[in-house]
Amino acid sequence: MKDESDNLLPSVTRRQVLETGAVAGAALLTNMPQAAYALGGAEAPAQAPVEPVDVTLTINGQAHQLRLDPRTTLLDALREHLALTGSKKGCDHGQCGACTVLLEGRRINSCLTLAVMHDGQSITTIEGLAHGDKLHPVQAAFVEHDGFQCGYCTCGQIMSAVGMIEESRNGMPSHVTGDLTAPVKLDEHEIRERMSGNICRCGAYPNIVAAIRQVAEVPA
Repeated sequence: MKDESDNLLPSVTRRQVLETGAVAGAALLTNMPQAAYALGGAEAPAQAPVEPVDVTLTINGQAHQLRLDPRTTLLDALREHLALTGSKKGCDHGQCGACTVLLEGRRINSCLTLAVMHDGQSITTIEGLAHGDKLHPVQAAFVEHDGFQCGYCTCGQIMSAVGMIEESRNGMPSHVTGDLTAPVKLDEHEIRERMSGNICRCGAYPNIVAAIRQVAEVPA
């Protein structure tokens, strides 16, 4: 038999329970250090300020002396301190590839590495790829094959393609490489596998593949 007192209980939806739990969990995580010290009867120690450090970044052949918070990512150093905004901040988690640059010739996600880790190393961004008014072959191929739509991912796609073509010419295999003893041939499967870390939300992949194949088929 149903107790009449049940009718006095407030109606709570599942959504309200989840929202309340999420807010409480966030508050707990935010204040966890302070709460731990409070339970122990002591005050949380004050965090020491982070001192900036001097770093020299060699970008596109030019040395730049910067004083940075050591927690600054290479991507933020490029965009916020050097106004090199070709490298885009998409996901900021190394999942989209829009921030790809070349570090000593090898492609990396600049959002996943700290600027201070690359003091003195050679870094190439999309701004340094062309020679004056002459586009890099990959840039020219992207224009010819219309390998972009909105263009947000394009700089990262191009930088990744440049690094990937060089990797294949050096004999570096991929997950889909069949014969590890033969020279790498960049067919469609190889290109799609090797470029899988670069996402194009517009879906211009067929044109991107065509552009890369055109450049890859030209002898180095």
